[in-house]
Amino acid sequence: MWCYRLVAPYTFERIDIPRPTAEVLTDGQVLLKFGAAGICGSDIPGFRGTKGKLPGDTGPCAAEMNGFPVHEIAGEVLASRHPGHRIGDLVVGWASGFDGLMDTVVADGNGLAAYDPALTPELAVGLQPLACVLYTVEQLPDLTGKRVAVIGLGSIGLLFAYLAKAAGAGHVTGVDPVDRSAVAPAFGVDTVVRATSDRWISHLDPGDKADVVIEAVGHQVATLNHALDAAAFGGTVFYFGVPDDDSYPISMRTLLRNNLTLKSGVTLDRRRVLTAAGQFARAHPELLPRYLTHTFIADQVQEAFELAARPSPGRVKIAITA
Repeated sequence: MWCYRLVAPYTFERIDIPRPTAEVLTDGQVLLKFGAAGICGSDIPGFRGTKGKLPGDTGPCAAEMNGFPVHEIAGEVLASRHPGHRIGDLVVGWASGFDGLMDTVVADGNGLAAYDPALTPELAVGLQPLACVLYTVEQLPDLTGKRVAVIGLGSIGLLFAYLAKAAGAGHVTGVDPVDRSAVAPAFGVDTVVRATSDRWISHLDPGDKADVVIEAVGHQVATLNHALDAAAFGGTVFYFGVPDDDSYPISMRTLLRNNLTLKSGVTLDRRRVLTAAGQFARAHPELLPRYLTHTFIADQVQEAFELAARPSPGRVKIAITA
């Protein structure tokens, strides 16, 4: 069967490997026929050659890992040892080994849930990041009437803006050095700031600080402190994503003197929040078509990741189909 693996930084190679069968499944696992995959910002460091930032990247080099680094996947169940999944089910969620770039994938059934068959696989794969953002919003204080700031208007940051607005946020500010003015208003951003977060903070009036700040950039250290600086007294800051460093120096003085709450965490209760994401998408039918801006076929994995790795004002979500 077809499979992709990284053979060097920024370089995929398509190879043929043996197809897994139902006999390899352990309790709780399912066998999926690849339908579509989504490229996440947390996949990009692996593409660039950075080692050890994703749970699956434990070997000497990523080139030894078939299907790495994709974890957002939609597909059809071919075999199951999970009580919640049956052969023929269409499911979306996590490729639990971060090995989703292959024709047939073994995955943990607890990280998968059925999706509406009216959705194409490339649209359905957007439910995985939507589930992650929904879970995060559950951890935040009530957003009704609140000022919300989102640092980083990539595919995750735009989902945060959309969900904040849907949750009743009074005003949403989005900050990104890439010009997102053409797409961000459709995701609920009231004020689009084209600037780096440090320059934005240096000109931010104290009265305009946010009740809730989402750090949706990741992959570097500085923007977390900028998020703390952007929070109003008593506010909440949420750090979202996979950190590239084990230790992040933050201003404890800012955290303490402003009575701030700093939160982070991975997505738990995955089947429930994937189901909730499906329900949210049905209630907001414009979201997924607006979210998916680029689709590539499996033979174009290299081109898809090259686009994902460079800033682009009109790009939101990239999907790869079978």
